[in-house]
Amino acid sequence: MKDHKPIERRTFLQDRFDILIKKQRNGQATFNDLTELDDIVNRVPSIRESILEEMHQYDHPAEPPAADQTDLSKLPLKPQGLLEQLRSFINRLFISALYRPGTAYVQ
Repeated sequence: MKDHKPIERRTFLQDRFDILIKKQRNGQATFNDLTELDDIVNRVPSIRESILEEMHQYDHPAEPPAADQTDLSKLPLKPQGLLEQLRSFINRLFISALYRPGTAYVQ
């Protein structure tokens, strides 16, 4: 007697989701395929939950980051000299003037 795999119950939408994900990963998905994939994810709660769990795993990996990555918050701050402060002030002045049409000064 052969050992058979246990029967797995799947819905049409689960099968369609797997097909569309494979097409997306291969770069062969059309706009309509991506729209259908989005619709399936939004409509089926079990698929949506599995995707949210995957996203959470990517956002919060179990292992800490590598030691060679520098954390910018731990770098020592170099005090600015008078010239750097003046340059920074002038840059902020011109940038703010660009975002306010018709004005050449900061109020």
